[in-house]
Amino acid sequence: MSPVRRCSRTACSLPAIATLTYVYADSTAVVGPLATHAEPHCYDLCEAHAHRLTAPRGWEVVRHEPDAADLRARSSDDLEALADAVREAARPARTIGTNGGPAEAGTGRRGHLRALPTPS
Repeated sequence: MSPVRRCSRTACSLPAIATLTYVYADSTAVVGPLATHAEPHCYDLCEAHAHRLTAPRGWEVVRHEPDAADLRARSSDDLEALADAVREAARPARTIGTNGGPAEAGTGRRGHLRALPTPS
């Protein structure tokens, strides 16, 4: 198997230079630099397909094209900062009660659902 990743488009054998990801909640297609690892829900695109990409009606295409200087300036610190941000976003949010303090024990909220404690 070749170490060079190829374009995900059918019948295209050109090398990939960009990664396409969909953010369904925001109706957004994001085209950015080639991801370091192939992901199952992302698509690798060659230069031609990355530039010609269009989105369905009502969707937005966001293109992230870093400067060459930015690519040279990347370091392991950037990767660590990204990992820290992902970890922080994955932590459960602290629930604040109506009086500004912590929420009552036994109540929780997940999306639009609310779990209430059993009345004593």
